[in-house]
Amino acid sequence: MRPEALAAMTAELGTVGNPSSLHSSGRRARRVVEESREAIAAVLGVSAGDVVFTSGGTEADNLAVKGLYRARRAADGRRTRVLASSVEHHAVLDPVEHLGAAEGAEVEWLEVDHVGRLRTDLLEKRLLGDPSSVALVTVMWANNEVGTTQPIAEVAALCAEHGVPLHTDAVQALGALEVDASTVDSLAVSAHKVGGPHGVGALVLRRGLALEPLLHGGGQERDVRSGTLDAPSIAGFAAAVLASEADRAVRTARVRRLRDDLVARVSAAIDGVTRNGDPVDNLPGIAHLSFDGCAGDALLLLLDAAGVECSRGSACSAGVPRPSHVLLAMGLDPSTAMSSLRFSLGHTSRASDVDRLLEVLPGAVARARRAGPSR
Repeated sequence: MRPEALAAMTAELGTVGNPSSLHSSGRRARRVVEESREAIAAVLGVSAGDVVFTSGGTEADNLAVKGLYRARRAADGRRTRVLASSVEHHAVLDPVEHLGAAEGAEVEWLEVDHVGRLRTDLLEKRLLGDPSSVALVTVMWANNEVGTTQPIAEVAALCAEHGVPLHTDAVQALGALEVDASTVDSLAVSAHKVGGPHGVGALVLRRGLALEPLLHGGGQERDVRSGTLDAPSIAGFAAAVLASEADRAVRTARVRRLRDDLVARVSAAIDGVTRNGDPVDNLPGIAHLSFDGCAGDALLLLLDAAGVECSRGSACSAGVPRPSHVLLAMGLDPSTAMSSLRFSLGHTSRASDVDRLLEVLPGAVARARRAGPSR
């Protein structure tokens, strides 16, 4: 967590007051919530009333995908199609699949190119076919595995032209890129990605857009998301967003230099390394690499034993690793996908971290290659 977020959250943890109560403690907590809402809204370029607090990005994505689909279909039974990019985070992927399996949605996965960038020409064809049957389009702002950023402005223009709402998962983008939420109909963000606490996030929802809530209860958050608001976490969220925005330009430039140094040095030190994702339009802190002849899980554990933490970035079912759906959608073969790791850098990363990785990675790769690739 950022020190600013930790201080703001800690200051609130020792107080009492339900933000929905009318007594003085409740009004004080409500003031904290509303001032935080205004701060987050200002950074995202929207009105405070558009910000709906949630428990994080996963809930925000579920609320948008399921809520928009159900409301749009209830208003017009012809709206059964859901168009989603094939490289979405599972917080979007799984709700979309649920709508298809349990609620009769016609799910259409939108193709990406070899760097993971959405094929907008194909999206346009899908929309032109029968826009009145489309309940929503959902395309992430930036990919969480390979870091490729998506052409959101172009996607938003296409959706607006055909009268279809666009949801975007911007969890990875916030704090790393300029995010203007006013360009889309709904947008999901999460506090912990910008140095805030876990367990709090927001759905930015355009006023007037019908959405069926997932939770029913006290009617908080415009009757879209019932539940007692977590004022301490919301305060920490706002503090993290403000701090992240204040140093974004300098911080992301520094992190990008570290990331580029990491990629260059790894590629020079080890044969058979391929970088995945868009080499130009990408998140500054993600280096996604494939290592020929390695099992990604084995390499991850060898690095972890040496004090270097990284990620496979792939789905796991019942403890059985599977190739990343993102990499498969980009056209990588399953063997290459299983040999890939994601190295992430953030506001606490330093050159010494990259140095440490280069100290241990060549030996770990050699050892993993001796063990052989994943089957």
